[in-house]
Amino acid sequence: MADGSRLRAWGACLGGLMVVWAALTGCAGPYQYSGGTGIHDTTAAEVAGSWENVEETRVMLRQDGTALLEKLDGQDFDFEDGWRLSGTGTWQLTDEDGGQVVRLALTARTRVESRSTTTADTSAPEPPSTYVWSFYVDRDQHDEVQLFFFYGDPDAGNTYAMTRETGP
Repeated sequence: MADGSRLRAWGACLGGLMVVWAALTGCAGPYQYSGGTGIHDTTAAEVAGSWENVEETRVMLRQDGTALLEKLDGQDFDFEDGWRLSGTGTWQLTDEDGGQVVRLALTARTRVESRSTTTADTSAPEPPSTYVWSFYVDRDQHDEVQLFFFYGDPDAGNTYAMTRETGP
């Protein structure tokens, strides 16, 4: 093989490797790099209670591990489908290497709503009858517990934050 051909072959191989590397790292936004919040000292008693979001979302995490949820959006890319689920389920506080996570499982869907006020998109997938969310556990500047998950394109780093319900 001539030196020019060998150089072109190596260049093509290197170019191919760069394309693969770019594809593998191009979608590595905050979610992929998030190893968690580093919080490991939260108790289930601190997490239990009523949580809300500005979008009229409400979640009640009961001490016995059961949950009620109202108008909870999907996480990650599921958020883009526009459905909001209500129903009952279970929750559990887990401790992982990167920090604590609340796993909330919808086991009985009672209602589905849409964020969109326009006519329903018939090409959108059917909302799930069961679903599992993973909320990261964090603390604010006052050491109060906060819960959040990423929504939409993970590269965007959008967080869906739940705060303690302040009452009527």
